Amino acid sequence: MSVLDWSDILLLTAMLSAAIAPFLWAEHSKTSVALATVLSLLLVSFVQFAESILGGYAMSYSWVVDFLGIKPSIMADPAESYRMVTAAWLHADWLHVLFNILVVALVGVPLEQRLGSRRWMMVYFLGFMGGNIAWIISHPESSIPAIGASGAAFGILGAYMACWPEDKIEFPLLFLIRAWPVWLIVFVRLGLEVLQIYELQSATAGDSNVAHMAHFGGFFLAYLLARPLARGAPSPLDEVSGTSGMGSSMAMREQAMSRMGSLEEDPWALSGKPLHGAAARILSRLREEGDELETRRAWLEELSENAICPICDGEIVTEMNGEVCRLRCTLSGSHLNWP
Repeated sequence: MSVLDWSDILLLTAMLSAAIAPFLWAEHSKTSVALATVLSLLLVSFVQFAESILGGYAMSYSWVVDFLGIKPSIMADPAESYRMVTAAWLHADWLHVLFNILVVALVGVPLEQRLGSRRWMMVYFLGFMGGNIAWIISHPESSIPAIGASGAAFGILGAYMACWPEDKIEFPLLFLIRAWPVWLIVFVRLGLEVLQIYELQSATAGDSNVAHMAHFGGFFLAYLLARPLARGAPSPLDEVSGTSGMGSSMAMREQAMSRMGSLEEDPWALSGKPLHGAAARILSRLREEGDELETRRAWLEELSENAICPICDGEIVTEMNGEVCRLRCTLSGSHLNWP
């Protein structure tokens, strides 16, 4: 870092902010981390592209790539270990970016609905780490920086193949955009990788800057570890959806229901102001029937019209957090955010 000037540090700060901000937003709003990952990759690429335009060179020749990309020949040095993560957010060009975000968006989102957000992030991590490790092992003397989220994208395919291969996903394949089974998408994508490696080895294709071994590394590490990781996920392993998207929709609903808070204790009783009359009757019905998303929302809306904040006696309203409904004080969320 001592060789960097203030403009370099400013650029790295902008890239770090662009990478992290979508995940903070997803955590705050309880939305899809797969979509947050797409946004993160895009924002970092915009910063990288802007830097290359100002510098007058291609994205792949930026000093940022040299500083943050994987260089197998130096990765034995613990001080360079940061590259194992940073390389996964850089790309050589826009085609490189678009391929990866296509997989993350179209395959990653339904996989997240199956796995849940935390397990999905672990799969994504396994993908890019597997890709990096495979590249380092297969090219130990190389000093050319390797970059991209392709290992992570193939890791998503590997995990989906291991757990729910019969799911159908809308994906551009064989010149058609339609719902294809996951196993077929994987068969075609890995088949193309094998074909491209064969052409390179047999000298029937020109030079390539594509890290094919990283693709295989990301796929197989995620494939091998996905089933143990998926135990306890919102969707049972090997569950077959009746129609395209049905299984992932059910998983998303189950994931939302798992975030519903407990109704056993209520803030009015805890503050020494137990509810009476109509409000108490509504609270009782809420506890009896509020184990489904829709019925809980209906009774919470009814309760908001018949009760007040137990802290400030102010108005309370219902607030949706994804598909989960909660009561909130209009004056301060710290007064009431229940259940």
